[in-house]
Amino acid sequence: MSRTATTDSFLQRIWYESSAAYWILLPFSWLFAGLVSIRRRLYQRGVLNGIRINRPVVVVGNMTVGGTGKTPVTIWLARQLKDRGMNPGIISRGYGGSVGHDPLQVSPDSDPAIVGDEAVLMARRSGCHVVVHPNRVRAAQDLSMLGVDVVISDDGLQHYRLAREYEIAVIDGTRGFGNGHLLPAGPLREPLSRLASVDRAILNKSVMRSERALSDLPEGLPVTEFYLKGTSARSLDDSEDVSLERFAGKEVHGVAAIGNPGRFFTFLESHGMQVIEHAFPDHAKLTEEDLRYDDDLDVLMTEKDAVKCADLKIDKCWYVPVRVEVDQPQDWLDELQERLSVND
Repeated sequence: MSRTATTDSFLQRIWYESSAAYWILLPFSWLFAGLVSIRRRLYQRGVLNGIRINRPVVVVGNMTVGGTGKTPVTIWLARQLKDRGMNPGIISRGYGGSVGHDPLQVSPDSDPAIVGDEAVLMARRSGCHVVVHPNRVRAAQDLSMLGVDVVISDDGLQHYRLAREYEIAVIDGTRGFGNGHLLPAGPLREPLSRLASVDRAILNKSVMRSERALSDLPEGLPVTEFYLKGTSARSLDDSEDVSLERFAGKEVHGVAAIGNPGRFFTFLESHGMQVIEHAFPDHAKLTEEDLRYDDDLDVLMTEKDAVKCADLKIDKCWYVPVRVEVDQPQDWLDELQERLSVND
């Protein structure tokens, strides 16, 4: 296991498994909390100014480090707005890539090593323009020149420099907010009080093990629940599509280089599989060596990981596409569309 993977595993235990080791990191969390508070106050008081582009902006972000289902929600939201006659586009930082000085437009066949795996996945699944750059203001400005009428920011809840009309916080119902501490003693990027200022929370109930995520939400915050659903597996070259029932009762290798690998492994187990788990750091580049094992078992991975493995020639290797199903989205999407129209 690499040093990065070992460190990630150590922090995950501290954040989510009631480890007392968080006490060691608390002084650093207090320092981080102070910096976060000062920065937010500077924006609130106008000392630092958010930049408003000539298109309304919706931010889909999260409060914690690691996977919550944010990227599938971003794709779902873009498709929903398209179905309503709008022309949305998506911006992303390009995590896992090596974007240079200028923003890059992403196509379905872009190199994930340059623009990031999530960006390529969003370009393939959303059918929208996607632009990546660490400076989200520059990315949004470039995107606006492509004719979009609304900008969806994948992540960026804490990127206050980009002014926004609507904020959505995506929350993992499995892990919630962990031990409730800020980085590095806990997984929080900002204090939970920040949720009082977002417009809506979207709760991932795909694997709901605890109601604590709900109890930690501010009173009065609108909450929408969603589920990640998948029923099939596809070969890496997309030449074959089979039902997940094919793997029920079998032992398989589960591979995940995402923010919360455990959620993917639990998903496979819920379909009757006996999973040999192979967890890698989020956005890790997977090689043939990572995916070849001394047996004849099938290998199943996430769709995000498959984006990085399209050129690999490995038999019995599959990825599992998922879709977002949202409980009663109509009313709040009406509200969102109206808000965007008013501010257009």
